[in-house]
Amino acid sequence: MKNLLVTLFACATLSYANAAENKTIRISTDNTDLVLQVGDNGRLYQTYLGEKLLHEQDLNNFQWNIHAGADGSVSKRGWEVYGGSGNEDYFEPAIAITHNDGNPSTMLYYVSSSSKAVEGGTETVVNLRDDQYPVDVTLHYVAYPKENVIKTWSEIKHQEKKPVLLSTYASAMLYFNNSAYYLTEFSSDWAKEAQMSSQQLQFGKKVIDTKLGSRAAMHTHPFFEVGLDQPVSEHQGNVLMGTLGWTGNFRFTFEVDNVGNLRVIPGINPYASNYELKPNEVFITPEFIFTLSNDGAGKGSRNLHEWARNYSLKDGKGSRLTLLNNWENTGFNFNQEILAELMKEAKHLGVDMFLLDDGWFANKYPRKNDHAGLGDWDVNHDKLPGGIPALVKAAKDADVKFGIWIEPEMVNPKSELFEKHPDWAITLPNRETYYYRNQLVLDLSNPKVQDYVYGVVENIMKENPEVAFFKWDCNSPITNIYSPYLKNKQGQLYIDHVRGIYNVLKRVKANYPDVPMMLCSGGGARCDYEALKYFTEFWCSDNTDPVERIYIQWGFSQFFPAKAMDAHVTSWNKATSVKFRTDVASMCKLGFDIGLKELTADELTYCQTAVANWKRLQSAIMDGDQYRLVSPYEGNHMALNYVSKDANKAVLFAYDIHPRFQEKLMTVKLQGLNPNKQYKVEEINLMPSTESKLESSGKVYSGDYLMKVGLNVFGFTATQSHVIELTAQ
Repeated sequence: MKNLLVTLFACATLSYANAAENKTIRISTDNTDLVLQVGDNGRLYQTYLGEKLLHEQDLNNFQWNIHAGADGSVSKRGWEVYGGSGNEDYFEPAIAITHNDGNPSTMLYYVSSSSKAVEGGTETVVNLRDDQYPVDVTLHYVAYPKENVIKTWSEIKHQEKKPVLLSTYASAMLYFNNSAYYLTEFSSDWAKEAQMSSQQLQFGKKVIDTKLGSRAAMHTHPFFEVGLDQPVSEHQGNVLMGTLGWTGNFRFTFEVDNVGNLRVIPGINPYASNYELKPNEVFITPEFIFTLSNDGAGKGSRNLHEWARNYSLKDGKGSRLTLLNNWENTGFNFNQEILAELMKEAKHLGVDMFLLDDGWFANKYPRKNDHAGLGDWDVNHDKLPGGIPALVKAAKDADVKFGIWIEPEMVNPKSELFEKHPDWAITLPNRETYYYRNQLVLDLSNPKVQDYVYGVVENIMKENPEVAFFKWDCNSPITNIYSPYLKNKQGQLYIDHVRGIYNVLKRVKANYPDVPMMLCSGGGARCDYEALKYFTEFWCSDNTDPVERIYIQWGFSQFFPAKAMDAHVTSWNKATSVKFRTDVASMCKLGFDIGLKELTADELTYCQTAVANWKRLQSAIMDGDQYRLVSPYEGNHMALNYVSKDANKAVLFAYDIHPRFQEKLMTVKLQGLNPNKQYKVEEINLMPSTESKLESSGKVYSGDYLMKVGLNVFGFTATQSHVIELTAQ
């Protein structure tokens, strides 16, 4: 019987190859072509990825690239689109399967392909099949023409008698043939997120990965840039910008081979994650989203920002709520009366919402610090005798909306939940338990735990349907990695845990689609486009020092639009002015986490004016095109501007960070304006009774002049800022 199956698969493969002779698959945006072609052997190869080709007939000229040995390597191979382990390619594979008979090889042959229209673009589906085993892989590519973005993922299934073992399962493989490759990566830690560093990729492998499980992006973020032929530049040059939509462990592999070609392999990190795939079960890999810009990282960022607002970010086209948070002001020490007064302060400040942070819950083990209470989401009666309904009413009386902080994926051992369900936490048997921040991660691979976590939101909303916002935190990576629920299938924990989180978030979004949510993870340790399908924004960092925030926000802006990035004005770095702190936060979604009583009368007036200005200019800042003009990594200043879609309104943010004594100051040349329009330049966000010292304020210039000559906005004073509004006349 086995021999018959092998014969049938072999015959089928021959028919696939014959039917697919000269088959070419073109995946296109308005600016980029990805061309795939079936080889003489019936397997699928990448023959081109680059600037869009003008002539259809040129697609067949790439035939040389898939012929055996054309690149002079030690084996007969080409650029296989989804190469398997155990074939004639000696470099990193995209997929590795151990079959029922112990065979560890996978060779995939082209079966069929199709295309269909989807929202914003075209989806191309390519079906591949192993010639010796009943294993199918389906590749998906969604091309968004106007945004010049391609999204790709794979689906793996089989019909073997028993489960097979997946040990590698990439989302995609991309190849490049250039003279040199320069990687920009984004490293991180608490209060030090999105730090950019670059290096040239040489022969061999460079791997960026994470093994933290839940707070997965704490040390490195799931996105990268590769400069092709030259280091990544803001305004010119070819650059690949890629990001993975996965909230768990990820891995990017960059491999330069023996003849100087580069393969890029994004996907879930298979570390400790050999996955048992049952017959007919479909393993879906995360979406890999990328853009190939011929005009530097700035253009690539605008591609991704526009794509995110249109198709990926929750409520990407909607407005955002300004807010006042209580954490930096009160910490855990508050009561109902204190919060009611802060709600009045929120109204006085002019923001839309008051956000209650950590410390409002638990009674047997009250949440007085981070040692107890997580898991017990009942209102603390001593602090808040009227419960959440009284807070919602107080917010309504103050004429602001009410939002609340939760961390439902976590548990303190000192909690009623842990006493009742210790098996719901991820903990190792027969080992001393290691606690990160005095807490453990709940096992979201367990459906009962998923129901419980969803219930945290549902219970609040059922009692308080006017709750307008959730801040969803995640302060611990997975420690003591063992699932009581999965028992002998521990290799699935890292993956099934993340899928369990998504199951919960899908239910929340389905039942409360209009409730905005902030994605937080002890700062910016969760920042991916799969999670952002369920969140309107994410918290970039607990570090709100404005100088540090300039670098953090610069890094995150490479991949995320301003409306996805939360920034708050706090008391961090009081050596800087309230104006400087507020101007830095105004580049993103503006919020405050500061007590108004510590402000002077002029500072309060300034903040009220800044809030009003931000609201008035929200459409330009949140939905306009962003142009990063002067990098803080390249000098002592920073500047960027936003331009509305009709080019009638622009906002320029400029900062003197720590200028050197009498250094040469350059003008800032704006971008994205209409060269034929006249723009009135006006400095805003000024302190009371202060006039602008900029010679350009109040004058009118052409867009052409502003982009070619620019404005003198930098000075010699440390931590000085300017916000300039430009209005077409």
